[in-house]
Amino acid sequence: MDILYITPDKVEAFLSWNGVMEAMIEGHRHEKAQIDDMFLQQSDNTLLNRAAAIQGLGMGVKCASIFPGNTSLFPPQPSVNSMFLLFNETTGKVDSLIDGNFLTKWKTAGDSVLGSRFLARPDSRTLTILGAGVVAESLISAYTDAFPKLDQVLIWNRSHVRAERLADRLTSLALPVKAVLNLQEAVERADILSSATMSKEPLIKGSWVQPGTHVDLIGAFRPDMREADDDLVRQSSLFVDARETTLDDIGELSIPIAKGVIGREDVRGDFYDLCNGSERRESDSEITLFKNGGGAHLDLMTAKYICRVADSLHKY
Repeated sequence: MDILYITPDKVEAFLSWNGVMEAMIEGHRHEKAQIDDMFLQQSDNTLLNRAAAIQGLGMGVKCASIFPGNTSLFPPQPSVNSMFLLFNETTGKVDSLIDGNFLTKWKTAGDSVLGSRFLARPDSRTLTILGAGVVAESLISAYTDAFPKLDQVLIWNRSHVRAERLADRLTSLALPVKAVLNLQEAVERADILSSATMSKEPLIKGSWVQPGTHVDLIGAFRPDMREADDDLVRQSSLFVDARETTLDDIGELSIPIAKGVIGREDVRGDFYDLCNGSERRESDSEITLFKNGGGAHLDLMTAKYICRVADSLHKY
């Protein structure tokens, strides 16, 4: 059988954030995934390979390059380029090749909004987004769909012009989207704070985060990167999407663990706990912190969902 090449134009209009979340919940009810990552780094540029195998679901590998300087080129180029290979569990043949940036968009925002579905207060009103790139835009789409009681979105970015441009592109939303200049104000006003920056130094201070806030951290993906300071990590109830991909290889938690700020045992749960009901937010005043570290098993779950939708449409 020919390899199926799936691109956004074939299926994206038929996908939903709820569909991605349900695929992730179902995937975490299978036998625990085998996952592994490989990072190669040249200065600020990274080559990332992520592989996963889930008994009864399949096997997959994503290869991605992350070149942050691409946004400064003329004309600007995407900073992330990737492909995902889905292998047949029975024969080992490649069943599908999926545009990796398209897959990552749905996986990354779906990962975060699923964490928030379990951990954020359902009555959350203000969503604050830190960052104004492609991920930020998909996060706003996912969050406004999953949390119908939201009544405003605030965007902060180091380049305020980029935050304003993103806000201007989202005028069709049914709620106001505003670019804000002051980072502290943006954090203090949040019921849900979702950060998707390339920061190497903590930019979110624990003293700014109000009781009851849910903090969703996405940006840090390398050992030298962080978005939250030690105070925030120390005072929060900590959750991750996967312990295997967040505790050792990503600075957000590995640095405070190495410094003794927290212990590995302070991470209360990951998606295997959340999706199976053993962990939840405990009170409305609790600050919950969720580290979205990605992981190829989440790519695999999302890829299987995309393939099911594509198969139902017969649009190969």
